[in-house]
Amino acid sequence: MQIAYWILAGLLAAFYVYGGLLKIVRSQEQLQPMMGWAGTDVPMRVVRFIGVVEVLGAVGLVLPPLTGVAVELAVAAAVGLVVLQVLAMRVHLARGERRESVMNVVLIVLAGLVTGLATSL
Repeated sequence: MQIAYWILAGLLAAFYVYGGLLKIVRSQEQLQPMMGWAGTDVPMRVVRFIGVVEVLGAVGLVLPPLTGVAVELAVAAAVGLVVLQVLAMRVHLARGERRESVMNVVLIVLAGLVTGLATSL
């Protein structure tokens, strides 16, 4: 079970660190081609906040189990990422972006699996 956790948590952490850092450091013009919602429907300060939440969620998936300190924070991080994706899917569906919402469903399922696996750490 621990191997499955580390594989899934590592994949999710890499995805969220990459996406979160893009949202934190790139300008609205740079984000527009890949994230149409960024800066148009959602103010840039909110986009940056989402980026910070994603990076913190990724750290929360990896750091507590790695150090053995406050391991239950990994469960909280995974649940937080599920909530984040549910809200993101709502934004995509409201914008008529069904294709993007498929990725949200995949991330919800993966974060849900990580939540279950993290409870057994």
